Amino acid sequence: MNAARISAATTRALATLAVLAAAGSAHADEAEDAAKLTRPDSSASAGLGSISGNQRDRSIFGMYNGMREKGSYLLLDLDYVTRNNETGYWTRLWGRNLGLDNREMGVSFEQQGNWRFDADYSELVRHDPRTLNTGVTGIGTTTPRVNLITPGRGTDIELEMKRTALGANGKIWLSPNLLFEASFKNEDKNGARMWGRGFTCTSAAAPLPTTAAQIGCAAAPNSQWALLALPEPVNSSTKQVEAKFNFSADRFTLVGGYYGSFYSNANGTMTPSVPGTLYNPLGVPTLLGTPGALTQANGLLGILQSPMALPPDNQAHQFSVAGTYAFTQTTRGTFKYSYTRATQDRDFLAAGLANAPVGVTNLGGRMDTTLVQAGVTSRPMPKLTLLANVKFEDRKDKTPDAQYNLEGVNRFNNTQSNLYKFGGKVEGSYQLPQNYRATLGVDYNSMDRGAFGLPDSVGGLAALRQKTWETEYRGEIRRTMSDNLSGALAFGHSRRDGSIWLRPNTLPATGVTPVADINIFSRTGLFPALFTDRKRDRLRGIADWLPTEQLSVQFMVEGSHDRYMEPGTKGLLGGASRLYSLDTSWAMTETWKMLAYVSRATQSMEIDHSTGYMMSLRNVNTSLGFGVNGKPTSKLNMGANLALINDRNVYSQGLDSAASATNVAFLAASGGLPDVLFRQVRLTMFGEYALEKSAAVRLTVLHQQARLNEWTWTNNGVPFVYSDGTTISLNQNQRVTYAGAQYIYKFQ
Repeated sequence: MNAARISAATTRALATLAVLAAAGSAHADEAEDAAKLTRPDSSASAGLGSISGNQRDRSIFGMYNGMREKGSYLLLDLDYVTRNNETGYWTRLWGRNLGLDNREMGVSFEQQGNWRFDADYSELVRHDPRTLNTGVTGIGTTTPRVNLITPGRGTDIELEMKRTALGANGKIWLSPNLLFEASFKNEDKNGARMWGRGFTCTSAAAPLPTTAAQIGCAAAPNSQWALLALPEPVNSSTKQVEAKFNFSADRFTLVGGYYGSFYSNANGTMTPSVPGTLYNPLGVPTLLGTPGALTQANGLLGILQSPMALPPDNQAHQFSVAGTYAFTQTTRGTFKYSYTRATQDRDFLAAGLANAPVGVTNLGGRMDTTLVQAGVTSRPMPKLTLLANVKFEDRKDKTPDAQYNLEGVNRFNNTQSNLYKFGGKVEGSYQLPQNYRATLGVDYNSMDRGAFGLPDSVGGLAALRQKTWETEYRGEIRRTMSDNLSGALAFGHSRRDGSIWLRPNTLPATGVTPVADINIFSRTGLFPALFTDRKRDRLRGIADWLPTEQLSVQFMVEGSHDRYMEPGTKGLLGGASRLYSLDTSWAMTETWKMLAYVSRATQSMEIDHSTGYMMSLRNVNTSLGFGVNGKPTSKLNMGANLALINDRNVYSQGLDSAASATNVAFLAASGGLPDVLFRQVRLTMFGEYALEKSAAVRLTVLHQQARLNEWTWTNNGVPFVYSDGTTISLNQNQRVTYAGAQYIYKFQ
């Protein structure tokens, strides 16, 4: 055998061995993947985390992640999974954040293709980022007591809300075509959240007293007002129950079931105790009245101490059925029907509310909602796709009428909120030559709010409408330019109109009077934006580019513009929005990947107030991020992420020609409202090193800087002071550094 033949034989042998090795490797990978499905891995991790600063330094960082109150935490996670290969029986036990106050845990049992049962428990504490300095005692109860203090000399209070949830769900196959599912969830909420009360004298509900000795608004001709910070006590429970049957056949699917929601509140009302002396607008203690003297129930002090209603118990029951039917291989129909009854009948006296209308013990609230929806999609030609659907929703308010409302000496009934909605959509999409695809559609929606009549009153509004309707015309053109570049351009134009305007009658008369459009004009009248005519234009463009197998780029630009045609010169006049975003991903090597994104969103509204103020509200949100992840060695996995958020609210104020000289001088002196700015920068770095096949250590380091500059509670270092001396503060510049180390063990 000569050298050439030896070389050729050797080459063929090596090639054969390479093919066999590759095939063996592929089979080994498939076998390993199959083994993971039949013998899943379990894992447990334990470690410690430490965070810098105090509670105020991390009030933004620690709102929800359980790291607000302490400087170090136990990090504990568990995921235990077993499978019986003979019976197909799975068991899973898992836990997340077990050492924090946002912990989650659950258990799952399943026999594949037969049944499954899950149960879970979770906690979540929401820490209010702001701190109250107050003299109010009994916070978190239904009977807080207000005490007058020197501003800044009270007790620091940090409000929190704890949610505890317990749930269970299961499913079982009753036959190859019929599946039954059921679930239950209970969530309890306890704590206190920001709330308050305020009132200005004089008004129709609190007229001036006739003598100086009467408690209430100061003796004529003066007036008083008060604003108090009174956190809402929360002790409520929400239960949700759902059960449904799922049936499937060759051409037909059907889902029918029940859903119930039950809300109960242990607190019916909150009744504060208020002293007879509070700070007036100039910061001077002012006597509201003389204790023991003739008391007016509708005076300022009486109103401040009257019960404040809290969310009442309520429940809702819904029965529904939905399904699909394949008429042919290219035509499919869908339908849905649901009926919901929601009620609220908590007893007034039991909740702590008196002075109900004669013969009425509870609201007897009831809302019945019927929903019917149907649609069809079809592809009559290979290049043509059609879609059409309709939707009806009928909401009937069956709450009894009663005289709940009082304005001066005038009494009138509550207003019922009936609503009938109809909507429809037609759409067609066609594949054009040169890889173009065009889509055209028309959407229609209408609302009928029922009659506004006797004995109801909707005073305070210039006018309203019973019916409004809106039609939108939209289209999209999409094209695949090449194997690695595609894009689309979409547009939409809609117009909303309505029925004749209805002007509320002046009390003591109730109901409304129809007024022609030509006669409804009011320069300073209040016309709610949901009733007014509106034009809306939308435009959106997207592009996907894959220059290489390793690099992908997505770009999107979107904008809209609203114009409101109110029958006046005030109110909401217009609005606009813009969005630009760019996302990229790059597989630099087989072991290193990079992600980056940037977006900028702008929203604006033009609003004119009846007093002469003109406001241009503008929100600009810019966010960007960069991340890299890789494996420099077979045992080390590491990465880093950088994220920036910059959100600014701008309040541009002006005055029209009818503004008073006082308002002109005030705006010139104050300069208007300052901007509200929120900025956050977060850098996260991690590394995970495999000590052995079943064990690893992970180190995470995070640094966050956050700034929240808002004038709501403090402006230029001067806090807003409530009438009792309460102030609210926030560390506007916060820096937090977190470091955590965990030991991870994997087992089967």
